Amino acid sequence: MSSKVFSAALVGLDAELVEVEADTSSGPLGTFTIVGLPDTAVSESRERVRSAVKNSGFSFPKQKVTVNLAPADLRKQGPSYDLPIAVSVLLAAGRIGRVEGLDKMLFVGELALNGELRPTNGVLPIAIQARDRGIGSIFVPAANASEAKLVKDLEVFPVETLAGLVEHLHKLKPIPPLAGSSFNFSAFKTVFDMAHVRGQEHAKRAMEIAAAGGHNLLMSGPPGSGKTLLARTMPSILPQITLEEALELTKIYSVAGELPGDASLVTNRPFRSPHHTASGAALVGGGAWPRPGEISLAHRGVLFLDEFGEFPRQVLENLRQPLEEGVIHISRAAGNLSFPAKFVLIAATNPCPCGYFGDPERTCTCSPSQVLNYRKKISGPILDRIDLHVEVPRINFEKLTSEDAGEASAAIKARVEQARAIQRERLRGTPFLTNAEMSSEVLKRHSVLEEAALKLLRAAVDQMRLSARAYFRVLKIARTIADLAGEERISAGHIAESLQYRPKIE
Repeated sequence: MSSKVFSAALVGLDAELVEVEADTSSGPLGTFTIVGLPDTAVSESRERVRSAVKNSGFSFPKQKVTVNLAPADLRKQGPSYDLPIAVSVLLAAGRIGRVEGLDKMLFVGELALNGELRPTNGVLPIAIQARDRGIGSIFVPAANASEAKLVKDLEVFPVETLAGLVEHLHKLKPIPPLAGSSFNFSAFKTVFDMAHVRGQEHAKRAMEIAAAGGHNLLMSGPPGSGKTLLARTMPSILPQITLEEALELTKIYSVAGELPGDASLVTNRPFRSPHHTASGAALVGGGAWPRPGEISLAHRGVLFLDEFGEFPRQVLENLRQPLEEGVIHISRAAGNLSFPAKFVLIAATNPCPCGYFGDPERTCTCSPSQVLNYRKKISGPILDRIDLHVEVPRINFEKLTSEDAGEASAAIKARVEQARAIQRERLRGTPFLTNAEMSSEVLKRHSVLEEAALKLLRAAVDQMRLSARAYFRVLKIARTIADLAGEERISAGHIAESLQYRPKIE
């Protein structure tokens, strides 16, 4: 006797429907085979399912059991097939009677040996695929139910145990579907506030521009000048995340297995800070079957690379394409996948290995060749993709001991949100959300320059030897500065401020 139920396989950030077929037939007693390109975790489902079935009060078939996961050319990985395999085997063995509407149900979940359900990764994209394929009901571990319920027009059943699911299918003890829930997008709370940063007004202004337009920022200065503290304050001035952005982020974190256990929706913009020893695969994503890396986990948030000059050059070169396109394409023998990576890069570096090159109060102990080699670790193309370059000098004693508090993050955030609102209205109907994302054609259409601003920009291109990319980035920053000022036209003052954030040597 054979049976079929539906489950799903994760492919990048999306899911594909999988048919879980089971057949019981004559053959070596107790043989349990799973086919359909399973990985080790799926193959090990045999032992988990066998024990879970027995410990749930059912007898496991004493015949040869064959389970097929179709389509057979799609790789299946992870323990989420335990539940559909168990249900399909029980159906094939006659332990579960005829179930009405089985073709409109989808099952996913990992089984414990005692028959309880454990949470699994990627439930949100699976639920989205189920809805899109016309499946009306999805059975998931209770811990994942609220995540699946983020998808509208889908009946979500939180399953605690395999025995409880069988009772539900037999209509003996129905499992109530999960009711819809609301989410609170409260203000992001952090101990880091702009008011805590003494001095560094020039760097604070650059941070505000970066937050308002989604621009990348590089801070350079001696150790202890406040670069890391400034970067840590960035989440406090970023605009509140929208529901669309939250759902997009939740998919990424769900697939990566980093969704907080007590939350079904990511309600704050991410702040990722990988160590400088991180590998290229950890940064951009990868693995035998690619998974999202740090740049995707920082999507719509901040990627902070402290000690930027200490990262291996080969690792940093992986950022070229994502910084330009906002997406990372990963090609492996198993397939080609794409992950979103629209993040604000905040990088902090020392000017040399000892950290005191150019410091007026401490002498640099590095040789010229050491300084040159240290700076060469960051290539020109990477620097050209960073919009704002800021020097963060040593803070003097008077500023450190001053009782005057700086401007609080709340005030800066209000200006940032106002500028973002202007951008949303301007870019309505386009795939862009911020000034940093705009294409050159869209930028030209929405950048009306005064005559003095055009002359200044023309002179800057000639004297500073700006590349085409640098030219458009200067224009984007000027557009953001004008938005912060609430002005439609770009003036010479906006261009002048934008130009001062370019590196001294192009």
